[in-house]
Amino acid sequence: MDIKDKICVVTGAASGIGKALCLAFADAGARQVVCVDMNGDGAAETAETVGGAAYTVDVSDEAQIKAMIDSVEKDIGPIDLYWSNAGIAVGGGMETPNTEWQRVWDINVMAHVWAARQLVPLMAARGGGYLLNTASAAGLLNQIGSASYGVTKHAAVGLAEWIALTHGDEGIKVSVLCPQAVRTEMTRGHEDHVAAINGMMEPEPVAQICLDAIRDETFLILPHEEVREYMKNKTNDYDRWIGGMRKLNRKFADKKM
Repeated sequence: MDIKDKICVVTGAASGIGKALCLAFADAGARQVVCVDMNGDGAAETAETVGGAAYTVDVSDEAQIKAMIDSVEKDIGPIDLYWSNAGIAVGGGMETPNTEWQRVWDINVMAHVWAARQLVPLMAARGGGYLLNTASAAGLLNQIGSASYGVTKHAAVGLAEWIALTHGDEGIKVSVLCPQAVRTEMTRGHEDHVAAINGMMEPEPVAQICLDAIRDETFLILPHEEVREYMKNKTNDYDRWIGGMRKLNRKFADKKM
């Protein structure tokens, strides 16, 4: 997809990768960049920078996502690309309270479901559209120190695959972003965490990699190329891979997310 003259919606737009891609979309000639975040002031600041529109939305609430999409479609125009980017991380294992599991699930998975539920029929009816979902390398590998993050990011990857294989013939393009550590508010103070084992990228190059992937309509976006090799190791010898991850767990399990 060529971003020029397209209407693009970005959640988690107040900072980090979301803000960086809003800027990249604007530089690429997007007709309108819609900046969405539960931090309304941050969304407005990004929107002012790119000459776009701002919406204050808590993506853990389906009604708010639906209302925002309806408003954009009515007041701005048909959404060409929707980037479901907002996410959260909570440390801990099975002892994590049910309320926290549900909150992580709603933001990291159901927000993607709720956006697609609204947009896929609209996009299909007009010949196609693009969904970009942020998952994580944890969705392909796993996450030392956070069961809820690893599980929900796996689900996010599975959902993106399902949408691509089910609705691709209707013109729905899908990409899923699976980085390791990126310097954002989520990773602040965790520079020595296992996710940064191959270095911590800045948001701007990640945004450019996403833009290139959208142009090429590439499904799996891996800013850290090492992840591809880790995936091969996992599928080539699952037991050996589990053994390697146990070593990482022994080294990093005490470093809280």
